[in-house]
Amino acid sequence: MQTILGANGQIGEELARELKRNFTSSIRIVSRNAKKVNDTDEVFSADLSIREKAIEAVKDSEIVYFTLGLPISSEIWENQFPLILGNVIEACKINRTKLVFFDNTYMYPQDDRILTEETNFAPVGRKGRVRRKMAEMLLKEIESGELEAVICRAPEFYGPGKTQSITNTLIFNNIREDKKLKVPLSVSKKRSLIWTPDASRATALIGNTPDAFGQTWHLPVDKSHPTYKEFIRMASRIYDRDLKYSVVPKLIFKIGSFFNKSVKELLELLPRYEHDNVFDDSKFRRKFPDFQVTSYKQGISFIKDEQLSGNKIFK
Repeated sequence: MQTILGANGQIGEELARELKRNFTSSIRIVSRNAKKVNDTDEVFSADLSIREKAIEAVKDSEIVYFTLGLPISSEIWENQFPLILGNVIEACKINRTKLVFFDNTYMYPQDDRILTEETNFAPVGRKGRVRRKMAEMLLKEIESGELEAVICRAPEFYGPGKTQSITNTLIFNNIREDKKLKVPLSVSKKRSLIWTPDASRATALIGNTPDAFGQTWHLPVDKSHPTYKEFIRMASRIYDRDLKYSVVPKLIFKIGSFFNKSVKELLELLPRYEHDNVFDDSKFRRKFPDFQVTSYKQGISFIKDEQLSGNKIFK
């Protein structure tokens, strides 16, 4: 049995499909309102902030994947994420279950340095400090030898279906609605974006590679690391449209934060858009040289086709 916690989100759904395709048909889907992804899935609805529910959710599992997401609220993250992860860690220990933790980059410094698995944690803002705390909880357990776990870390998403990110919101949603595209802070800084199905496929692969455990892995991205200007130029060719854009300066975000809570929650993430953001995945590529990374051209083409068809086509 392999169990996905937070299985009905953008990463969890594709993870369930990938596990079914290549690894196992014995999959448990866990979320507050769990729904099957594959016909053969077992579903278990649970609030993982309750210790007993976490233990029950993990029971009889060989591998558990933590892909849980919460609303982008610093207060909710501070109150819920460490509590839930603590419960899941305890549940995995009790059930002698391996834990695959899907992570982001919020705990890293937001400057021009190239990000590797060895980059020191230096979070900016409350959400970054929560993610550092969670990563350190896992690293402590790994070092103690009391839990067999692995960290899979991904940069900002772009992708089809349920994918939610700043890039999807400001670029692809505006393309679909025939509006001018918005770029946060700068069009000239290098970006590392991960195609969400690649993130799920890579996580499944790591979870089913025994000697990958006990480590942190950067998940694979297209190695070109384009600027937003280059990214939009590529999208213009693929959509066969002259896609217009405007750069949104930091001041506009700050003003908007007084009137919109969602914008206020984004402020601490903005420094990454002032600098080159290059995510080094060379460790993964050395270990898994046959993994086929989706190029930006391929990814943008998938999104275009999905938008034109009006249906989710990437499965």
